[in-house]
Amino acid sequence: MVKRIFLLILSACLLFLLAACDARTPVPDESRPVTETVALTVWGAEEDEALLKQIFESFQAHYAGQADFQITYQPQSESNCKDALLGDLEGGADVFAFADDQVAALAAAGGLDPIADEAAIRSASLPAAVEAASVGNTLYAYPLTADNGYFLYYNKAYFTGEDVQSLERMLEVAAQAEKLVSMDWSSAWYVYAFFGNTGLEVGLNEDGLTNYCTWNSTDGPIRGTDVARAMLDIAASPAFSNRTDGDFLAGVRDGTVIAGISGVWNAVAIEEAWGTDMGAAKLPAYTCAGQQIQMASFSGCKLIGVNAYSSHPDWAARLAEWITSEENQRLRFEVRGQGPANVSAANSPEVQSSLAIAALLEQSNYSQLQRVGGKFWDPVAEFSASMAQGNPSGASLQAQLDRMVEGVIER
Repeated sequence: MVKRIFLLILSACLLFLLAACDARTPVPDESRPVTETVALTVWGAEEDEALLKQIFESFQAHYAGQADFQITYQPQSESNCKDALLGDLEGGADVFAFADDQVAALAAAGGLDPIADEAAIRSASLPAAVEAASVGNTLYAYPLTADNGYFLYYNKAYFTGEDVQSLERMLEVAAQAEKLVSMDWSSAWYVYAFFGNTGLEVGLNEDGLTNYCTWNSTDGPIRGTDVARAMLDIAASPAFSNRTDGDFLAGVRDGTVIAGISGVWNAVAIEEAWGTDMGAAKLPAYTCAGQQIQMASFSGCKLIGVNAYSSHPDWAARLAEWITSEENQRLRFEVRGQGPANVSAANSPEVQSSLAIAALLEQSNYSQLQRVGGKFWDPVAEFSASMAQGNPSGASLQAQLDRMVEGVIER
């Protein structure tokens, strides 16, 4: 009997101890899912830092609880993005902004994969922006802006709407006022303006890398030397100033420059300087071989790409979509004055009433997508530098044109 009582007491103690141990064992909380850490690096223009960080915050708020985001912004020139990325694809940014002329090279090198949700992006974007983001019929990037071109800014206190139709007339007005008209001849991008509507040609060969160029042609109604002489005549004006985009803006602010060729990225700053006197229009015509030639322009778009080597491709794609959403393209226009690639944003009353966007649209009738290989830039800049300085070497214009074209078409 005593033995039976002892066993019952022992069993009770064991049950108590087991229950106590069970109480100390943590029970998994099924209501708290494991959060994935998503580290993403984004490359963008230095001027876009504040805007992008605002967009990152809204992205993280929208997807709160789905991942632990660590988004790092790094400044990177959109024009040099391809070279920086292809130098180290695996170590490059997950998401990056770049100019559309780099899309073919990035896709060919394996840096970009075709966009998964292609139909939705196509339907939401302007046709020209879709074309700019595509290689053949395949979409490789997300359209961000449709405003990567240039046009004329002018101060209406000095020029009439008729004055700005002719570059020579503008130089006369500026000279009389002892002011300046600015254009950047150190950049082949802008120098294309003189050759683009002359019948002289430049573009990519079928290999997508090398160029063809007839800017030194000695045949046809307008020859290469005709363009060169026209540039020398313009450079000889005391009112002409060959200066970079940054120096143009500095001249606008200090009152020395009353007109110049630039893009929408300077619209806000120029309006701050000139106020209601700010005017914007298509590029003027210039005199060449006794004719009035409408100045041409390169056009293009800014795109957002997703690195094919990203460790988090799905989240990188979501962030790219977020950056290029209608809402954030509207925000970009409000903050930076850049023209949206999104159809609904581009058609908004705010965008349609922008002087800069209206001028860009007017100039688009005389523009073409920038499609040239890397060998285009330096030879053209070398040639135009000589023209801007008044041909100080005295070398034959034809010889200089031949040298330029030889460099442009080099394989």
